[in-house]
Amino acid sequence: MTEGDHSSPSLTDDLFFVMHDNVTGRTRLHPRLASLGLAGAVISELMLAERATLDLASGQDRLYATARDATGDPLTQSVLDHLIAEPQHSVATWLHFFARTIYADVTGRMIAAKLLKPPARHLLKQQPAAPVNTNTAAWPLARLNLAVERRKPPVIRDCVLFGLFVATGGAQRAIREHDPAFATAAIAVLSAPLQRLIVQTQVAVGEAVISRR
Repeated sequence: MTEGDHSSPSLTDDLFFVMHDNVTGRTRLHPRLASLGLAGAVISELMLAERATLDLASGQDRLYATARDATGDPLTQSVLDHLIAEPQHSVATWLHFFARTIYADVTGRMIAAKLLKPPARHLLKQQPAAPVNTNTAAWPLARLNLAVERRKPPVIRDCVLFGLFVATGGAQRAIREHDPAFATAAIAVLSAPLQRLIVQTQVAVGEAVISRR
């Protein structure tokens, strides 16, 4: 995907797809958990693009920007601008902050990119935003399933996708042959900052689950 071209699914879009049914668009997770995962995915996009990283030496996994040039995408640009303006916050703080609006932001971006259809009202009930192309929506989860079946960690981008899906609790429900040992091995190939981001996302999800009880 070239700079400024957002018609193809990003890492965040792929996570949205694996967390939702590829035909109906119905979520597999509670919206709060999905939102925390999406927040982690947008941050991951910036980290993979070497625009942000984690400070692992300060004792609190602080997230900060490493580049200030434009991302070409309003959503990732907004996240980057926040990191530049307030570099003192921890990853946990940012995950909860971005999770407040990220679900609507990602949905809107995917509708604009014609990856999702706008939500429709049917029989007085709001229907979720369904994928425009069911094959496109099914492909990210199919890639993860194929990697597990072959016992071969996927490319780095999909290792991040896998790690975040595990962190939300979605992999245990949607991966046909969920293998915790393989998931651990796939995450282990990532850089230390990306591994810590996945850990912090999982912690935030766990706290959200406990708070709902």
